[in-house]
Amino acid sequence: MHLPNYIAWRYLRSKKSHNIINIISVISVVGVMVGTLALIVVLSVFNGFEDLVKSLYSSFDPDFKISIKTGKTFETSRLPQDEIENLPGVISYTEVVEENALLKNKNEQFIVRMKGVSKQFLKDNPMRNMLYDGEMLLQDDNINYSIMGYLVAYNLGVKLFDPGNPVTIYVPRRTASRLGTLNQSFNTGIVIPSAVFAIQQEIDSKYIIVPIDLARDLMEYSSDQVTSVELRLKEGTDYSDLQKDIEELVGADFDVKNRFQQQILIYRIMKSEKWAIFFILTFIIIIAAFNVTGSLSMLILDKRKDIAILFSMGASPKLIKRIFLMEGIMISFVGAVVGLFLGFILCYIQITFGLIRLGDANSFIVPYYPVKMQILDFLAVFVTVIFIGILSSWYPVRQISRKYLHGRVAEFAKTQ
Repeated sequence: MHLPNYIAWRYLRSKKSHNIINIISVISVVGVMVGTLALIVVLSVFNGFEDLVKSLYSSFDPDFKISIKTGKTFETSRLPQDEIENLPGVISYTEVVEENALLKNKNEQFIVRMKGVSKQFLKDNPMRNMLYDGEMLLQDDNINYSIMGYLVAYNLGVKLFDPGNPVTIYVPRRTASRLGTLNQSFNTGIVIPSAVFAIQQEIDSKYIIVPIDLARDLMEYSSDQVTSVELRLKEGTDYSDLQKDIEELVGADFDVKNRFQQQILIYRIMKSEKWAIFFILTFIIIIAAFNVTGSLSMLILDKRKDIAILFSMGASPKLIKRIFLMEGIMISFVGAVVGLFLGFILCYIQITFGLIRLGDANSFIVPYYPVKMQILDFLAVFVTVIFIGILSSWYPVRQISRKYLHGRVAEFAKTQ
C-alpha cells in the first residue's frame, strides 16, 4: 500500500482525540451510503417499470411497421413481400387497415380504432398471453369475429360468442352523396366478439381487431389496399441490421419504424424521468457530501501536529495533501460500496419475494413494484459518488498549504 493510502486508512480507522470527529465521520459514511442506496434502488425500479411498459406494448405493437410517407394507403404490390418474408428472423407479415369507427351493441355506443388484419396476425402473436377472456379468432365459416380491448368490451357490455347479440360497426362512407340517414352516411358491418385482451389502458380503451376483408369493405378499399404492413420477428433477432435491410427493400417512399420509434414519445419521457430522478438524488448525495467536507476539516485540525512532523521529516506538501484527499475518498468509497451492496440486497429481495406491493394487487398489471438491476447503473452511481467525494474533499485539503505549511509549521508544532 502506498504511504498516503496507508496513513489515510489509519486515520479512518483510528480513534480521534475528539470524539465528535468520529461521530461526524460515521455520519459522513452513513449519509453517502443512504444516498447511494436510494439512487440504485430508484434507478432499478425505473428499469423495472420501463421493461414492464416495453413488454406491454410489445404484446400489441409489431417489431416493425411499414407505412407510406405520403398519403394514407398504398397497394401491397408496391412492397416485395416474398423478399421481406425471406429475411432472417421474420415470422409474420401482416397487412393492416386502420380507421376510426363507431361500435354499437344494443343501446351502448363507443368510438374505437378499428384495426383490420390479415390471417398472419394470429401466428405466434404474444397477445395470446394478454387475453382476459375468450380465444383469438377472427373468421370461421364466413362469420366475422373480433378481438377487443377490455374497456371497449366493458363500455359496450358485450358477451363473447353470442350470435344473438353481435356488435355493429359504423364507418363513414367515402363515396356518400346523400347524408340524410344513418345508412346513407355510414357503411355497417357485423362482428361477434371472440376475445377480450387487457394490455394497457390506452390500448384497452381504443382498439378492436377485425378481419382485414371486413375492414376493406367498410372503408371501400380495393382488395390490395392497406394503411400499413406489420412484421414480427423471432426473439434475439438483430433489429438494427434487419431494419436497414427492410429499408433498402421497400425504398425511399416508405417509413420503417421499430418498436421504439412507434412509441418514441413514451420511451423518451421514461428516459427523461429516470435521468431527472438520477440528478435529483445526486443532489441529495452532494448535500450528504458536505459532511465529508466537515469531517475532513476537523480531522485536519486534529492532525496539525502530524502534519508538522511529516513536513519537517521531508514530506512534500503534495504528499500531505494526498493523505487527506485519500481520507475523503475512502469515506466516499466505503459509503458507496456499502450503499451499492445494500441496494443490491434490497433489489434482489424485491425481485425474488416481491415484498413491496403496488397497493391493491388486483388494480395493477403486476402485484408488486417491478425491479431490474443493470450493471451500468451500478457503475454510473459508483463513479458519481466517488467524483462527488473527490470534489467535497478538495476544498479542505487545498487549505493545508495556506494554513499549516510554508514556514508556519514550526509555529503550530510549538503550540502542541
